[in-house]
Amino acid sequence: MCLGIPGQIIEIVDDANQLARVDVSGVKRNVSVALVHAEGIAPGDWVLIHVGFAMSKIDEREAKLTLDLLHEMGDAYTDELTMLHQSQIE
Repeated sequence: MCLGIPGQIIEIVDDANQLARVDVSGVKRNVSVALVHAEGIAPGDWVLIHVGFAMSKIDEREAKLTLDLLHEMGDAYTDELTMLHQSQIE
């Protein structure tokens, strides 16, 4: 199963290549923000992440509600976090 997971932008690490470091439930990884860059993103913003790409910008309330629902999914969510932890985008 593939999930979109909320992550909070920690910093923009490479503006030219549109990469940001995000925190997803304690897992910190670089993701492409090319798809949401035009919306204006900054540290502290929340984005919905899927396979290493920020797919949309979301507000903090939506992020928290989604994270709560994902935690209820158990193994599917844990598996997705494991795959994110093993990924590397530079």
